[in-house]
Order: sequence, then C-alpha cells, then structure tokens
Amino acid sequence: MGKKRIIKKRGRGLDQGRKDRALAKATKRRLEKGILHIEATFNNTKAVVTDESGNVVIGSSAGALGFSGARKSTPYAASKVGELLGEKGMQIGLKEAAVVIRGVGAGRESVLRAFAGKGIQIRAIKDATPVPHNGPRSPKPRRV
Repeated sequence: MGKKRIIKKRGRGLDQGRKDRALAKATKRRLEKGILHIEATFNNTKAVVTDESGNVVIGSSAGALGFSGARKSTPYAASKVGELLGEKGMQIGLKEAAVVIRGVGAGRESVLRAFAGKGIQIRAIKDATPVPHNGPRSPKPRRV
C-alpha cells in the first residue's frame, strides 16, 4: 500500500516567528505622540502608526502575522495586530495617540482595545469610513 502522505496546512493562526521578527525590527526614532490608522476591511485588518505629520513609523496587518484566508478578518487576528503595534509603540516611547478608523470589518474595535491595553493613552477617536454619496452606476434597461 505504501506510506500515507500527510499534508500539513500552514496558516492556522498566529505565526510566532513572524511576530518575533516584527518586534525585532525596532525603529531608531523616538516618538511621544502619534496617530493610529486602522483599516478594517472584510478581508484583512491593517494598522499603521504615524507621527503628527503623517509619516509612517510602524505598521502591521493580520496577513503579515501569519493569518490567512478567512482568519485574517477575525477580531482575534485584529487584536493580535493591536498588541504588536502597542508593543512596538512602547519600544519607541509612544505615550499618547489619536485614532482614525476606516472600514466596516470585524476588527474595528479589537485593534483599538488591544492597542490601548498596552498602556498608551488614546486622545481622540475619529471614524473616517468612506461613504458613497451616489452609489455605483445603475444597470442599463433590459432589451426584450
């Protein structure tokens, strides 16, 4: 009969190696005030910390942490992104941040809760989700 082949699936959850590698890449910049930008879509959750003028300092996403497929858009994956950014923020000396949230995904609040749980003061929360003002073009009338 032969030996049975076993296929090991990757991407089941948080990849510890990717998290360690992301934390090892520490920036040399010191920053006390920043802006946390959260983009929560139906497929992924991305978060970026910028300085006051909008220059990116640190960032991460659920896909970058090893989550794949439908697990990228879960609140658990989003909370792991928030924890990672909180740890990186503490490394660079971040004390307070304003938050800008875009999108309607499941990880909207999870990123924010995990980020604030690391001891960083939240100054303001702004929802900048784009809203369509007229929607897509309507279909042409049917010809019979």
